Amino acid sequence: MLIAPAWATLLGACQPAAIADALTPRAGTRLVPDLAYGAGARQRLDLYLPAAPRNATPLLVFFYGGGWRSGERGSYGFVARVLAARGFAVAVPDYRLWPEGRWPGFVEDAAAALHWLDGREATAAGVPRGGPVHVMGHSAGGTIAASLALDPRWLGAARRAALAGCITLAAPFDWAPRREPLVSIFAAAPDGAIRAAPEDPALLAAAPPMLLLHGADDRTVRPEQSQRMAARLAEAGAREVRLRVFPGVGHIAILAAMAAPVRALGLARAPVLEEVTGFAAAA
Repeated sequence: MLIAPAWATLLGACQPAAIADALTPRAGTRLVPDLAYGAGARQRLDLYLPAAPRNATPLLVFFYGGGWRSGERGSYGFVARVLAARGFAVAVPDYRLWPEGRWPGFVEDAAAALHWLDGREATAAGVPRGGPVHVMGHSAGGTIAASLALDPRWLGAARRAALAGCITLAAPFDWAPRREPLVSIFAAAPDGAIRAAPEDPALLAAAPPMLLLHGADDRTVRPEQSQRMAARLAEAGAREVRLRVFPGVGHIAILAAMAAPVRALGLARAPVLEEVTGFAAAA
């Protein structure tokens, strides 16, 4: 079940992201597809723009989930378009996946995408300049986004400091995998663990503003992941930490709540879109 029985019936046996994308209106947004941010086959991103972008248009860089072993940027236009319709530019990068993609390769890909978005080729492609830049992600993509925001080794201290914020949806921040392929995916990580944040409280204190969203009914990534991360950030003295845990919302539902068809049918159980846009617009 994604949101409610009616939505599950509508989806049937199809992929939820592909259905949501197919039903999301295109009017008022523009897609610039297949932009190369590196030489690798999966180092590509799609750029979604509002109808009238300006130099100071905020940019959201969205990393999708899929357990670091599945996902395609083209399936997540439903997230990007609903944000673009509200005045944001949105980049959706692909990144290396298992078995080619292992830690830290996908984080390095994400960092490369951010650096490319700062460059001349991105400007020529239509990426707006002068506005705030947020990183955002769901599930595994949330871990990637948080890694960029919390650990300066990926972007460098200056580029990390320039981030306006980080938005995570149902992200695992500190987790020791016990099953394959996650064990192999994170074999090169310290202790073989999924860890988005460094241990040094001083590095956490320098984090950009953080919005951590989670569903109370998430059985894939328990909400304690976001709760503990929010507590660590607050204890370290991070400048802004917002935590929202939504009752009755599961792991997929928190992302589906942003989809135009879900919202149009009145099936969204949580104001996820409002939280995201309000946070990003305040930068």
